[in-house]
This record gives sequence, structure tokens and C-alpha cells, in this order.
Amino acid sequence: MTAMKGIIFNLVEDVVRRDHGDDYWDDVVDDSGLTAAYTSLGTYPDHELETLARVVAAREQLPPTAVVRHVGHQGVAMLAARYPAFFDAHADVRSFLLSLNTEVHPEVRRLYPGAVIPEFEQRFPEPDVLELVYASERGRCDLAEGLVLGAADHYGQRVDVSQPECVHHGDPVCVIRVRTA
Repeated sequence: MTAMKGIIFNLVEDVVRRDHGDDYWDDVVDDSGLTAAYTSLGTYPDHELETLARVVAAREQLPPTAVVRHVGHQGVAMLAARYPAFFDAHADVRSFLLSLNTEVHPEVRRLYPGAVIPEFEQRFPEPDVLELVYASERGRCDLAEGLVLGAADHYGQRVDVSQPECVHHGDPVCVIRVRTA
């Protein structure tokens, strides 16, 4: 069983509260059967994220992966407000994404000891395309895709994001393809 740092659970709560209100979040927690009292430094079982996503998904008639992607997408603004240094050093989404392995994730590991952080192999098949080969025991490529979309929003850029390969569809790896406009 893998575990996830509470900062991600805090994003789930913040996005759900912002989108639907406090009562909605309270109902989600009640329906989930979870305690759902997350601290950013705490570590919680991955299945709790899936449980919360399933409850919201059922209420919104969406797949759970769409809920997790939405949390990632909307959560970047919250992360940028909490950790501006991660974002301020970059002028665009590509520069930011290229810094994940070398700047952002090492600092996350320092701030949140024990955090299980994905690695991204970077490929450049075309001048305006960056492919991030997502590697994580967690299998949350939906969250990673949402975070890429949120980062593009943060930098005011239009991107086309697709996932031509995904382990959830039988592929050996997840590839998040980012085409900048």
C-alpha cells in the first residue's frame, strides 16, 4: 500500500469546498466513511484519495479520474499561492515542467520527508512538444495531467495535453504529451 502526503488531500478539500461549498464537502466526507482530517505534513493511504474521488464522481456523474484531474488542474493556483518560489523562477509552462525532476521535486522531498514523488522522463519529439513519461508506483497520471493543465493556466498559456499511452489502458508507461501553442 502506498501513502500520499496530506498536501494533495488538502487540495482535494480546497477544490471541492471552493466548487461546491462547505456543506457539500461535509457530505462527501460523511459518504466516504473517512475521517478526512488531513494535515499537509501527514501521510495517508492512497486509497483515501480514490474513495473521495469516487464519492464526488458519483455525486457529479463523472469518472473518478476526471475528478482527480480537475483537482490537479484547479489545485495549481493554490500551490502557486503557497509555494510561489516553485513557479516564480519560470516564465512559461515548458520551463516549469522541465524543472520538475531537478528543482521542484527535490524541494518537495525536503519539505515533506518521505514523500513518494513521481519521476518524469522528458522527451522532445517535436520543437513545440514535450512528452513527460510518468513513472510512479502510485499510478496517478490523471493528477499529473491536471497539474500540467493548471501550470499552463498559471503561466497564461494554451496547451494541448493528451495521453497517448497509459498503464491504465494496458500500455507499459504513461506518457503525458504537452503541445504548446
